[in-house]
Amino acid sequence: MNTASTSPKQGALPAIGFGTWPMDDAEAATAVAEALRIGYRLIDTAAIYGNETGVGRGLRESGVARGDVVLTSKLRGAEQGYDEALRGFDATTRRLGTDHVDLYLIHWPLPMKDRYVDSWRALIRLQQEGRVSMIGVSNFQQAHIERLQRETGVLPAVNQIELHPDFAQPALCSWLAAQGIAIEGWSPLGRGKPQGQVLETLAAKHGRTPAQVALRWHVQRGVVPIPKSSKPERMRENLDVFDFSLDAEDMAAIATLDGDHRQGGDPDTHVEE
Repeated sequence: MNTASTSPKQGALPAIGFGTWPMDDAEAATAVAEALRIGYRLIDTAAIYGNETGVGRGLRESGVARGDVVLTSKLRGAEQGYDEALRGFDATTRRLGTDHVDLYLIHWPLPMKDRYVDSWRALIRLQQEGRVSMIGVSNFQQAHIERLQRETGVLPAVNQIELHPDFAQPALCSWLAAQGIAIEGWSPLGRGKPQGQVLETLAAKHGRTPAQVALRWHVQRGVVPIPKSSKPERMRENLDVFDFSLDAEDMAAIATLDGDHRQGGDPDTHVEE
């Protein structure tokens, strides 16, 4: 592949993003700079990750023009609420070293706090002021998003959710697509490199790795996967999935891997500070 080029797009977003959890500032700076040089154009971080300073440094040191990168961060739970969210965004931009974020998400709904609608109103204001290009959510269920629309009239542009072959969330993905909400997938390979005979067989069929097959599966579902790696060779491998396709039989085989096994928090009960 031509590593100097950006990846294809899923709508307004690059088709694959680069994740930075659980990197610290130093690791994030090095990894983000390398990922951008390799060809990634969507960088994902969050206030709770504690690495926004490093992400911003990596972006500046990469040599890639700021306007060519979709820089994403997320509002932490401790900063939910209208005024709190505005202050949280200010803190994020200071750490990133920028006055503008391309995509800003509410990290978790935290329904027990019942502050995500007020937080959403703050994000709407940030977008209206031109400080954010796109606003969205992360780990939101259909009911949470329906409430946002009902109470504010504004749907998220993006919902970033846990997605991998063992947790495909077909019903939620179908509903999001019907609303025109872009889907990003965190932990797109599950925890660690995907294993299993089905993926191994498909990898051999296409002359690829199981990870590449899993990422191609996401792309063909219309999902923007956000894999993380600090190793340049793995970064290249994860981005090199645009010159082969999975056929209908391949996609059906991967569908059999869905055990509805969530590996991260449950959006209805997860507590994130």
